[in-house]
Amino acid sequence: MKRKILFYRAADGKCPTIDFLDTLPSKQAQKVTWVLKLVEELAAVPETYLKKLEGSDEIWECRVKSGSNAYRIFCFFSGNSVIILTHGITKKSRKTPAAEIRRAEAMRKDYLTRRKRDERP
Repeated sequence: MKRKILFYRAADGKCPTIDFLDTLPSKQAQKVTWVLKLVEELAAVPETYLKKLEGSDEIWECRVKSGSNAYRIFCFFSGNSVIILTHGITKKSRKTPAAEIRRAEAMRKDYLTRRKRDERP
C-alpha cells in the first residue's frame, strides 16, 4: 500500500516541517528523507520508523536515528493513505515532550477544520 506524504501548512503559509528540515545538517536531512521514503513505500512500516503516540489524538511520530541523534517528525493520517507531517524536533530525552504532542494535535485540528471549510460548496 503506497502512502502519500504531505507537509502541513499553517494559514499564513508557513511550513514547520520544512523549517525543521532546513536546520539539519545534510547527512541527517538525507537520513530523514530515506525514512520518509520507507514510510511511503512499505506496506507494513516497523515501529522503528513510524509509531502512534499513546494518549494522543491520532498523532504519530516518524522516528529517525542518525548516529547519536534522534529526530521525531510528528504527523497524522488524512484518510487511509495520506500522511500529513506537522513539525519536527531533535529528541533530547527518552520521553516525547507533551507540549510537542499538543502542538501536533493543534495543527491536526487546524488542518481538518480548514479542509472541511474549503470543501464546502
